[in-house]
Amino acid sequence: MNIVKKLFLIAALVGAVGFAQARTPLVLMTDFGQADGAVSAMRGVAFGVDPQLNISDLTHQIPTYDIWIAGYRLYQTVDYWPEGSVFVTVVDPGVGTERKSVVLKTRNGRYFVGPNNGIYTLIAERDGIAEMREIDEKVNRLPGSADSYTFHGRDVYAYTGARLAAGVITFEQVGPVLDPASLVKIDYQKADQSGNALLGNIPVLDVNFGNVWTNIPKSLLDRLAIKAGDNLKVSIYNKDKKITTLVVPFENSFGDVKFGKPLAYVNSLLNFSLALNQADFAKKYHVQSGADWHVEIEKTGSSKK
Repeated sequence: MNIVKKLFLIAALVGAVGFAQARTPLVLMTDFGQADGAVSAMRGVAFGVDPQLNISDLTHQIPTYDIWIAGYRLYQTVDYWPEGSVFVTVVDPGVGTERKSVVLKTRNGRYFVGPNNGIYTLIAERDGIAEMREIDEKVNRLPGSADSYTFHGRDVYAYTGARLAAGVITFEQVGPVLDPASLVKIDYQKADQSGNALLGNIPVLDVNFGNVWTNIPKSLLDRLAIKAGDNLKVSIYNKDKKITTLVVPFENSFGDVKFGKPLAYVNSLLNFSLALNQADFAKKYHVQSGADWHVEIEKTGSSKK
């Protein structure tokens, strides 16, 4: 092999390595919306680190300041992203305060860049924490942004996340190690069995259709031998206040009941859910979602004759 071919091969290999490194997904999630230039500014910072970065959006429509919903959207989606993916998560009502900026590495090798404000509650519980580090802003901050205190999404999180995804820094270079016990967590009703009843949280609504999703997994339904055709008594609470109680059939799909009628079913995440056939359950029964909303369900018999 002559010297020209050798140099060409070396250049191709170096380019391939650099390209593979830059293809690590960088996923952005905020409550910014897209009516102004905030998300574009974050993307610009990331591309300034490496123009070959593979940047995607989880969503920028998180309700303003809603840390809980943001955490659930991570919980809902990150399992579908490959190991090594970097998630920049900016729902940060405490921006500029003493809350820490962190990068969390889960046991399955994904990275989460953002504020330590409770947003990683569900991810940490399900996927476990391999290690957590505080972002050292003396090193990992957009040059020239030191006098800015209210846009950490651009100046700290997008910049650090991009550097991590592009391989400019290693995880160890993010900053000092933090005790995983210092991760801020939001309290909520875990899915559980209490006698013949199942308890759970309403983490989120299927907002386009008004369906009510819970965190009660199909495995708990199976434990009580709940099956299609059974009637279930469902009570819904906001904190200690009962919002409604109703009896609904447990069915496989919406069309198994008449138009406008309620049903319980297992959603796409294999969790217990409530709906009206082609109508809005949450609106009709005044149900919302979040850490303070919870349900209790009991089997009462069969709806089939």
